[in-house]
Amino acid sequence: MRSNYISEIGPELDGKEVTLAGWVHEVRETGKITFLILRDITGTIQVIGKEGEVDSQTIKALSLPKESVVRIKGRVKASKEAKKGVEIIPNEVSNLNPLSSIIPFEVTGKVPAEIDVRLNNRHIDLRRKETLAIFKIESTVLNAFVSFFSKKGFMQIRTPSMISEASEGGADLFSVKYFEREAYLAQSPQLYKQLAIIGGFDKVFMIVPVFRAEKSNTVYHTTECTQMDIEMGFADHNDAIKQLSACFTAVLKEVMKKNKRELEILGIELELPKIKTVTYSNVIKRLREKGHAVAHGDDFSKEHEKAIQEEFGNAVIVKEYPTEVRAFYSMPKENNPKLCNSFDLIYNGFEISSGAQRIHKADLLIDALKSKGLDPSKFEFYINAFRQGAPPHAGWSIGLERFVMCITKSGNIREASLFPRDRKRLTP
Repeated sequence: MRSNYISEIGPELDGKEVTLAGWVHEVRETGKITFLILRDITGTIQVIGKEGEVDSQTIKALSLPKESVVRIKGRVKASKEAKKGVEIIPNEVSNLNPLSSIIPFEVTGKVPAEIDVRLNNRHIDLRRKETLAIFKIESTVLNAFVSFFSKKGFMQIRTPSMISEASEGGADLFSVKYFEREAYLAQSPQLYKQLAIIGGFDKVFMIVPVFRAEKSNTVYHTTECTQMDIEMGFADHNDAIKQLSACFTAVLKEVMKKNKRELEILGIELELPKIKTVTYSNVIKRLREKGHAVAHGDDFSKEHEKAIQEEFGNAVIVKEYPTEVRAFYSMPKENNPKLCNSFDLIYNGFEISSGAQRIHKADLLIDALKSKGLDPSKFEFYINAFRQGAPPHAGWSIGLERFVMCITKSGNIREASLFPRDRKRLTP
């Protein structure tokens, strides 16, 4: 229905006939001239109807309500006054679907709207240039992740979203009726990506939805989110950390390269941080020296993560957590089993990634399950796999929405979730 996108229209097309399609962003009438700003996914352009240059019927057709969806045929005209250096002189304006309902808020941003109002009308909110910018950046992050690991010979796999037992332990599970049995929505793809490694796949990556029934109303959590995971066979936590550091850097470089316009729209000056690696014990020591109320064995709160950023920088890998605070499958250190070969990546004051070397010995795994109050008999399919030639392995996951929230400095993870799910929101 169009010959060009708006971004393709420049002075080199002066005098050419084009057909554009999109939404009416703004309309302004001044005397004998009607200005219409047309918007599509690539940007905006001015359409100008001037008496004596455009017939009266076409000028009248430009007087449309904001957010009307239209197709406009016209001639490209070079103009020093227009922002793009060109404008469109219309000869045909088609209203493709006249509005039959009021638009609930200003897409232009001239009148701010509360986030819940925007999320209740997400299809309208997606038309805002700031919202579009966030999701263009998110698309780059996803593509960069896939490209990075595909080039390194990792296989992309898919894992189940319905499982028979908690994959992470704990009680934050959504239960579902699975015929005559009870099942759960997966908290992570953890168990299955490990089985793929035991199956000989060697190096895998995946992008999957995960579900957590956390009764939380914070700006940092949603009940459904997207994880970007990897798992590596014949590897330990140090190998996994190297891949995390390299991937993190590669993704940010790609965003800086491909999303300059989106970063500008959001007012973000994205920099490539130097990654610093520190031990959990050293972090605890430093935070306590600075007067923070934190003890060895505590998990880090959001306030602690912000303090870690202030003390160590914008990208910090914290490793060697206490075994008791990590997932049951984290490998304890040989020389000190109270610590484990686990790690987190904290970026701009938020944990965006978590990983570890995994336990690959069945007896040790059974002991770990029992120590977490879990019943090994419910993990029989999983445990048995480690009796049948399981290599040492390690991996991690990055929370997509959390990562994008940090890149774009959105301040609310729901901004980076296309149709977010939280404790109260199940629609749209």
